[in-house]
Amino acid sequence: MLGRRLARGGRPGIVGVAARTAVVAGTATAVSGRVARHQAEKAAAQQVVEQPEYAPAPAAAPAAAGGMTDETLDALERLGKLHEQGVLTDTEFAVQKDRLLRS
Repeated sequence: MLGRRLARGGRPGIVGVAARTAVVAGTATAVSGRVARHQAEKAAAQQVVEQPEYAPAPAAAPAAAGGMTDETLDALERLGKLHEQGVLTDTEFAVQKDRLLRS
């Protein structure tokens, strides 16, 4: 045992190097996470400051005129069937349905 310690010259072994690396990596991760969180909070605060107080409220979506036509109902039914069959994803279905309802 004594011969091994002298042969290394007082340098840490592989376990010591691995432990030191883990501590350094963990500290770096914690610091970078804190910096990113701080920057996000700062950007959000800056965004709130930049919005003028007199900004008008967002316009409401236009109301549907009267009732739906038979063509619109047929198109919605076809979209629903395609969605049930898995041809359309949830996002695609929502986009197409929204487009039909707005027209």
